[in-house]
Amino acid sequence: MTLGTRASVNSYGEPIVNLLEAMIWQFELERPREHQMIVKKFLQWSENAGARERAKAANALARAFICSDLTNEDRRAAEAAMALLLDDPSPMVRLGLAEALATSDRAPRAVIHGLVQDQLEVAGLIACCSPVLGDSDLVDLVADSPAGVRRAIAMRSDLTPAVCAALAEVGGQLAVKEMLDNGSARIAGVTLRRIMELFGEEAAIRARLLDRTDLPCDVRQALIDEVGKALAGSALVANLVGRNRVRKVTADACQAATLQLAGSIRGDEMPALVEHLRLDGKLTPAFLMHTLCVGNIDFFAAAISSVSGVAQERVRGLLVDGKRNAIQALYRSGGIDAVTCDVFVSATLLWRRATQANTTPSALKITEELMDRYGSDVDNGGTAELLALVEKLNLNFRRQAAKDYAVSMTRRAA
Repeated sequence: MTLGTRASVNSYGEPIVNLLEAMIWQFELERPREHQMIVKKFLQWSENAGARERAKAANALARAFICSDLTNEDRRAAEAAMALLLDDPSPMVRLGLAEALATSDRAPRAVIHGLVQDQLEVAGLIACCSPVLGDSDLVDLVADSPAGVRRAIAMRSDLTPAVCAALAEVGGQLAVKEMLDNGSARIAGVTLRRIMELFGEEAAIRARLLDRTDLPCDVRQALIDEVGKALAGSALVANLVGRNRVRKVTADACQAATLQLAGSIRGDEMPALVEHLRLDGKLTPAFLMHTLCVGNIDFFAAAISSVSGVAQERVRGLLVDGKRNAIQALYRSGGIDAVTCDVFVSATLLWRRATQANTTPSALKITEELMDRYGSDVDNGGTAELLALVEKLNLNFRRQAAKDYAVSMTRRAA
């Protein structure tokens, strides 16, 4: 039969496709044809067949390769045919190959590597699905491929930490968003930190990071600051609260969020948050006084240990059982001046007295007693700023207590 006319192509092409498809199902029962001869005829036929017919036949050939128990010679012949199809001028043909091979671990590596270098429709399917591509392949693709392929890689099931790290570093915003949306991606804490460093100014990425339960606490705190910067630069917020107050309002909100974070983190995360705040200049006397007054003694002890160099166990022991002079020496070793140090020692002893009486330390009561003791010194040098903070804390705790009481009364009435 000649291949010179369109009619002959159609009449010959359909049996070729059917025969290739039959290989998938019939090989276990009997060997109906010599596969090498089928491949040879396929290549001859494809020279004049239409793109749609070639695509269908390419898909059948690929499925035969991955589903049939071929001999080594037959596999070499079929792989050679698929390699030639990589140069087919029609993307439909290459897509036909990709659709058949994308999810198979038996697909030939040479063909897979050819397909993943193709146009996006073809390459994206392979990049997203092929188990033949290992970590080193994917890392190389992230570095060398266009944005669409990187996004496809970010959608892969069970992304490894190594590939996630590569995507974070050079994948770009769109790929990082896809990766953060990929629930099966195994993103290491160091990679999440790097994403924050690179894309913390992007609201969509910030939101995705803050939604994660595995986000390291120091990264979460840094994102709080990024949110504060975004709010401070917002024209809407500036118009609502006034341009002169917007920075103070956002700074206070960020500090409140950080304090809440410090009170909610697990013990193994505490050193990282303390160190992050110390390096960022946020372990101020005001911040430390707030954590002490609210009774967050674990964080307070970790912070004092960080700034003083004294082991955390030793710090905790001094806070619980140490004499006044020993506690004062501890705070002085952390760089707290003598006048301010006395206020801290008094706050510590008030906290200790409450715990020894088997009562929950009350931030309102501690701040009230501090104001009674030092209120007359509010204008005296080094303590002025700290005592102003204590007074502000006292007012805040008093307002919260009033709100809680009103809510409880309303519930009783109901």
